[in-house]
Amino acid sequence: MKRLARIWYLFGLVLLAACTPSFKAVEPVEMPTAELVLIDSLMWQQPDSALARLMPIFDTCMTTEYNRRYANLLLAELLYKNDYAQTNRIELQQAVSYFDSLVRKAPPFKGGGGILPPLKGGARRAGDSKTHPNRSDNLPFLTARAHYINGVGYYEQDSVVEACKEYLKAIEVMEEHFEEKTLTEKKANFMALAYTHLTSLFSDQYLHEQAIYFGKKAWRYYNKYDAQVWHLAWLFDEIGSNYNVIGNLDSAMAYFNKGIEMLHDTNNLAYRDLAVHKAFLSYVINKNSNTVLNKLRCQIVMSESKREYLSRCLTIGEILFHEQQFDSAFVYLSEVFQCSKSINSKKQAAEWLVEICKAQDNEDEIIKYTNFLAPFATQDENKSFVKSQLAELYNGSKQYELEHQHRQTVKRQTIWVIVFASGLLTVVLALFVLYKKYKRKKQNLEIQIKEEEYAHKIEQKALSGRLKRSNATIKEYGRMIRPTTPQQKSTAEKYEDEPICLHILSLCNDPKNPIKSTVPISAYTNIALDDAQKAQLKNAAMMHYGPMFEKLKLQQPKLKEKDFQYFYLCLLGLDNIQIAVMLQNSISTIWEREKRLKKIFCSEDRVAISLHGYMMD
Repeated sequence: MKRLARIWYLFGLVLLAACTPSFKAVEPVEMPTAELVLIDSLMWQQPDSALARLMPIFDTCMTTEYNRRYANLLLAELLYKNDYAQTNRIELQQAVSYFDSLVRKAPPFKGGGGILPPLKGGARRAGDSKTHPNRSDNLPFLTARAHYINGVGYYEQDSVVEACKEYLKAIEVMEEHFEEKTLTEKKANFMALAYTHLTSLFSDQYLHEQAIYFGKKAWRYYNKYDAQVWHLAWLFDEIGSNYNVIGNLDSAMAYFNKGIEMLHDTNNLAYRDLAVHKAFLSYVINKNSNTVLNKLRCQIVMSESKREYLSRCLTIGEILFHEQQFDSAFVYLSEVFQCSKSINSKKQAAEWLVEICKAQDNEDEIIKYTNFLAPFATQDENKSFVKSQLAELYNGSKQYELEHQHRQTVKRQTIWVIVFASGLLTVVLALFVLYKKYKRKKQNLEIQIKEEEYAHKIEQKALSGRLKRSNATIKEYGRMIRPTTPQQKSTAEKYEDEPICLHILSLCNDPKNPIKSTVPISAYTNIALDDAQKAQLKNAAMMHYGPMFEKLKLQQPKLKEKDFQYFYLCLLGLDNIQIAVMLQNSISTIWEREKRLKKIFCSEDRVAISLHGYMMD
C-alpha cells in the first residue's frame, strides 16, 4: 500500500509539472502609479484627453524605473494615436529592453519575431484609437505593446523590415504567454489589429499571398470579440484586393460580397471602396465597361476627400486605358499624376500615361513621364531586397507557428496521457483496496464460521448428552405407565438407533461428503429425504416421543406439520444447515422457522433444548 501511495504521489507531481506554464512573468517589485494606470485606461477611448493629462505630470511620475519606462511607453502610444511622430525613440527602446527583462523569454525565433507594424494613413490610425485598454500590470501584454509601438516608430521611418520584426515579436510574446482560449476581448482586439497591420504592410510591398495569410489570421481574432463591422469590411476589402491581383477572381468577389453584406450603412468610405473594387472586378470578368464606368462616375460624385476622388480617377483611367479610349483615360490619369500625394498612384498613372503618349506620338509628354519614372528603377532593386527579407520573416513566422502548435499539441497530449495514467492508477489502486477489503472480510467470515461451528459442536455434544438422559427417562416412564406391545419390542431402544435415523446421521456425518454452509442447498438433492423417508422418520419419532408431540399439539395449536418435521430432525442433533439439506429448504427458511418456534416456546434457547424441557415435564 505504501509503495502504491508513493507511485500515486509521483504521478501527481508529474501532472503538476506538465500543467505548469513553461513561461512565467516575473512580477515587478515596483508598481505603476494610479495616475498612469488611469491614463492607460483613458487612452483607449479618448487618446487626445489622455495625452493632455499625461504631459503635465510626465516628468513628476518618473520616481522609479518601472514608472519611467511605463510613462515613455504611454507617451509613444499616445503620440501615435494622436497622429504625432514619436519624439522619445531612445527612451521607448530602453523601455522595450526593460519590459523584456521582466518576462522570461521564449526560445529564439528564427528570422525575428514580432508584432504588427503600424499602418500609415488616417483611417488605420482611427482603427487603432478604438483599441481597448491593456492592463498595465500584465507584463506579457505590456511587453507586446512595447514591441508593437516600437514597430510603429520603425514604420514611420520607412524601416519596413524592422517594423515587421517588431510586429511579429509582439505576436510571439502574446502567443508564448497566453493560451489561445485566453486571447479574447482586449487581447483578441490587440491580436486582430496586429495581424491587420501586417496584412497592410505586406500588401503595400506587393507580397499578396502573405498579405492574404495575415488577413485571414486577423479575421479569426476579429470573430473572438465584438469587433466594429467597418473593421471587418476593411479587412475583407484588403483580402479581396490581394486575391484580385493574383488572379483568384472568385475568391476576390466572395470577400467583396462579404464586406458589402455586413455594412448596413452605405454612406461611408469602407462601403464605397468595396463597391468600386467589386465594380472593377465585374469589368475584369465580364468586360462590360459602360455599366461599370457609370457606377464609378457616380462614386466620384460621392467622394468626400481629394484622396478618395483621385483614387476613383485612377480606377476609371485604368478601365479607359484598357478599352483604348486614350483621350478620356489621359484626362483622368493626368489628374492623378499632378494632384496625388501617393507615390504608388503617381507611378502607376505615369506608366499608363507613357503608353498613351506613345500611341499619340506625344514625345514631350513621354520624356516628362519617363524622367519621373527613372529613379524608381534603382528603388525597385532595393525593394526586391526588402521583399526578400520580408519573405524570409514570413517563412520564419509560419515555421515558428508550426513549431508552437507542435509544442502545444505535445503538451496537451502529455497532459492527457498523464491524466489517463493517473486515472488508470486510481482505478487500479481502488480495485486493489477493494480486493484487500474483500479478502480481509472473507478471512474474518471464515474465522467466524469456524468459531460458530466449534461452538455448535460443543453445544451439540451437550445437547446429545441431555437427549440421551431424556430418552432414558421417557422410556422408563413409558414402561411404568403402559405395557409393552409386541410392536414396541421390535423397535430400537433409542430414537437415533432407528434405521431411518441411522441413515440420516450417516449422511450428515459422512466425512467423505461433509455438508458445508458455503455450498448451495441444491447441490445436496441426492441425499435429501423423499416423502417415504419423511413418513418413516415421523413414525420413528412418534414411537419414541408420541406422548410429547400429542401434548405439544394440544398446548401449541399454531404448530404446523413442517414444524414437527423440524422437531424430528432436531431431536437427532442436526443443525439448521443439515436440516435445510434434508428437507431441501433454503437456509433462510429454516432460520425463520427456528425464530418462529422460539417465539411459540417463549424461549431464546435452541428448539432442541425446549423440546427436552417438554420431555422432562
